Amino acid sequence: MRLWLIDTGPIVAYLDARDPAHAAVAACLDSFQGGLFTTEAVIVEAMHFLSAAEEGPALLADFVEASEMRVSACCRPDQLGMAAAMMSKYADTPMDFADATLVLLADEKGILEILTLDRRGFSTYRTSRGKPFRRVLDVG
Repeated sequence: MRLWLIDTGPIVAYLDARDPAHAAVAACLDSFQGGLFTTEAVIVEAMHFLSAAEEGPALLADFVEASEMRVSACCRPDQLGMAAAMMSKYADTPMDFADATLVLLADEKGILEILTLDRRGFSTYRTSRGKPFRRVLDVG
């Protein structure tokens, strides 16, 4: 089974038809047959962006459930330290906390394919083993 990490941008674009990347992300996700993985930080960030729309939070909750997305916590003290170190290392890119948690999740699960709109970041970031990410959609 194919496994993808999913970042905040594609979640928001998928659920907001007004988003410029909506059509490309919808086509990508609607044809995907595999498992989606993300982190709580990504969900919190997406909920923040979608909260301006009346149905946004409910749409996000429904999407996570319907897609059977696996959502991992990355807030143990050791993980917070690793995330902070990565954010410092990639400060010029920059890397936010949600991105750092996705890199931690990639290390944990061995998943390198990512659905993201962050071309610059995920072309630059590497796992702790130096592995690059493979973006599954070239939008953004």
